[in-house]
Amino acid sequence: MIQVAFPEPALMAELTAKMLWEIKAVHFSADKPYKLASGMASPVYIDCRKLISYPRIRSTVMDFAAATVLRQAGFEQFDVIAGGETAGIPFAAMLAERLALPMIYVRKAPKGHGRNAQIEGHMADGARVLVIEDLTTAGGSMFKFIDAIRAAGGVVDHGIALFYYDFFPEARSEMKDKGVTLMNIATWRDVLAVARAQQLFDNNTLSEVEAFLNAPLEWSGRNGGVSVLAGS
Repeated sequence: MIQVAFPEPALMAELTAKMLWEIKAVHFSADKPYKLASGMASPVYIDCRKLISYPRIRSTVMDFAAATVLRQAGFEQFDVIAGGETAGIPFAAMLAERLALPMIYVRKAPKGHGRNAQIEGHMADGARVLVIEDLTTAGGSMFKFIDAIRAAGGVVDHGIALFYYDFFPEARSEMKDKGVTLMNIATWRDVLAVARAQQLFDNNTLSEVEAFLNAPLEWSGRNGGVSVLAGS
């Protein structure tokens, strides 16, 4: 009997966090917070797009993504891999190659000329589509792509983010309520654990980051950002 050995999720999360630190994709700044697109002030920022420039690291992370999909969803659950414009496109191509599946990509909006297409590539009606993004906070941007795929006749009940912020406890369950199970490899907790273990920052910065992860909107409000998200 053939046995397939997948890395343990905790090991994949730890190694992914270490690789993100290695390529300087992770930034901590408690004194001068970053401003996120939502208006939140944050002592943490991550640039997962840098992964595409490091072949050995991106290959390992995509192996982890494939292992996560096969472990959590199954081997024959998808017909197409979809990436969202723009960050999700290269990762969709790499994951599709590993899973031997076709790929499509989804624009943020119809392009406004020619066929006015929002989905590029071939997707059969009723195709089971796995959507991949480089990262997600609460699934909002991912659902822009999911809604477009569903409107075009695709079926989406899973999404995967290489990196999940995981600081809103209700976000995963809210996605589930919309019919989507979110999978991910690493979170901010994993990144913080590596920073502590390797003493990458002073204790004050690490404590501020942890305070943010425990209560992000409260931390944001105290540091010049919004304390309530739009639509909440």
